[in-house]
Amino acid sequence: MEIRHLRSFVVLAEERHFGRAAARLHVAQPALSQQLRRLEHELGVTLLDRSTRRVDLTEAGRLLQTRARRLLAEVDRTTGDLEALAAGLAGTVRLGFVGTATYDVLPQVARRVRAELPEIHLELKGELLGPALLDALVAGDLDLAVLRPGPGAPDGVVLRQLRTEPLVAVLPAHHPLAGAAAVEVADLAGEPVVTHPSGHRSSMQPQVLDVFRRAGLEPDLIEVGETGTLVVFVAAGLGVGLVPASVRALRLDGVAYVPLAGPAKEVPLALAHRPDPGVAVARVAELVAEVADGSG
Repeated sequence: MEIRHLRSFVVLAEERHFGRAAARLHVAQPALSQQLRRLEHELGVTLLDRSTRRVDLTEAGRLLQTRARRLLAEVDRTTGDLEALAAGLAGTVRLGFVGTATYDVLPQVARRVRAELPEIHLELKGELLGPALLDALVAGDLDLAVLRPGPGAPDGVVLRQLRTEPLVAVLPAHHPLAGAAAVEVADLAGEPVVTHPSGHRSSMQPQVLDVFRRAGLEPDLIEVGETGTLVVFVAAGLGVGLVPASVRALRLDGVAYVPLAGPAKEVPLALAHRPDPGVAVARVAELVAEVADGSG
């Protein structure tokens, strides 16, 4: 059963007149009659009663008219959906965020996708650590990942730097330096430091430790798995921390964000994806880049 024959039949069933139906379909009337005969032969039923001057539907014709309308609507909807997928205007994109980018980049990306690519379903996963994001990307569980890159990327992953930003101190609100214009790292001597995990679980701890060691300090560490938890621990007075400046978007009572004195250490933010991403993934990637560099 050909779709074009069903379309012709539906138009003929609506017009109940071969001449008018042929005109709507932009075909010759004999060609329309031939299509109908082929359809009736294929189905083994008579669809039209031609015994009168007016074309009437048989019982089989009425049934086919109802079913054909539903079928053609579904075909048209599917065709439109496939065209949207091919154009990158629809589909599902799975996007993961490292914790230190969850609070400023993630909400803006979600709003931009909803406004500009409404047919794309965005699955967001925030507050993950960089190595875990890379593992999920390699395993095919994510399409894109916004992270703080480490020394290198795994095979099969493309890294695109989005921006760099300075580390700032996050202090308890009651800390003597909480109201300072800037803080010297050396002035944090003796303070426990709340930080992301060590080893290969996070790329942030080595960069934070580098700042303290350059100041001649080897602080006691309190390790936490999430940036939100880090800030909460500082608010509770359990220690101080160093975080990328964008974490200031996480506004929490009981903490103060204070710039570091002198040239601050810059930490990069990158977008990771597999080679040759699909069109929808590439479109979301461009939105992420625009948001991250402040142009979107």
